Amino acid sequence: MRTEPKLTRLDRIFARLDREPERPVLDVPRMTRHRVVLFGATLAFYLTIVLAVVTTSWLVRFDWQAMLFRPYQQWPEIHAFLDYWVVLGQRGPTAVMVAAWLGWRSWRQHTLRPLLAFGAALLLLNVSVGAVKYGLGRSGPHYATEVGSNEMWHWFQAGSDIFPSGHTANAVVTWGILAYLATSPRARRWLSALSAVLSLSVGLTTVYLGTHWLSDVLLGWTAGLLILLGLPWFEPPIARAEAWLLGLRDRWPAGASRTTPQAAPVPATVPVTVAPLPASEEEAPPRETVSQTAARPPRAPVFLAPGPHTTRAERTPVSPAGSRRPQHPERATRGSTPAARPLTGG
Repeated sequence: MRTEPKLTRLDRIFARLDREPERPVLDVPRMTRHRVVLFGATLAFYLTIVLAVVTTSWLVRFDWQAMLFRPYQQWPEIHAFLDYWVVLGQRGPTAVMVAAWLGWRSWRQHTLRPLLAFGAALLLLNVSVGAVKYGLGRSGPHYATEVGSNEMWHWFQAGSDIFPSGHTANAVVTWGILAYLATSPRARRWLSALSAVLSLSVGLTTVYLGTHWLSDVLLGWTAGLLILLGLPWFEPPIARAEAWLLGLRDRWPAGASRTTPQAAPVPATVPVTVAPLPASEEEAPPRETVSQTAARPPRAPVFLAPGPHTTRAERTPVSPAGSRRPQHPERATRGSTPAARPLTGG
């Protein structure tokens, strides 16, 4: 009886991944009129906060009141928990977690758009928020020098790069990109609400810890929202970058085969005449090893004396005492003149 193999959980996951060999058609957000209106309203709110801080309005006074209230002293029991919670707004840990999830989605959907959109959002975040931070040069609560001042234009002092809040803006972009890349309207609504609450809680945690003013949090939240609202404008460059990367991947095997160095031609060798092997093992000369051949000194060439030569079978065996063959009465010694034979009649 034939039984089906029992699949493990990992096998089932990979089997599910193989069901979509083709790239699915994704709903790419477009810059609609509704989104343009939201972008304009958010930008106006952003500029209002900057203007209120620069002119030392009521917002700056509220910042000082919240700082002098010292929330970390009012509720010390939650201090340890919020020290860990604020990590959800740090760039390094959150970027690694979200990039891992989007990398899996890119593999699942056979597209690089999730990773490229996330990279574009982080690039816009660094450029826009960083420029405002170093351009305004506002000092944080721990570095404040004058009560009631806006602590602006302190470019060369320590801690003068806290406006807007980088933790809050990073939380908005990092967790909001999941809602931006959602594949269904329901998932987009839920993820949008979740990212908004998460980013605001991270920003308020920095106020509790005394590292940011309240206006820093409001401006950071607005800066991150502006990036997510304006990201559809960058979808065409993202699509071109994806097409270029995929085309480069498709051309890579062909280019690698063209650049593979060919094997060097084998040089022609001088033909060597090989003597035929003996007919039997008894007639074969004894074999010599390589070491014996190398150790044996070369022999000088042998030159035969001129004249007729006898075969080995006709030679007389010679011993130290002389020849062992009896002298033949009719055979002359080599080198002497043979005697004449007597003629006999027949």
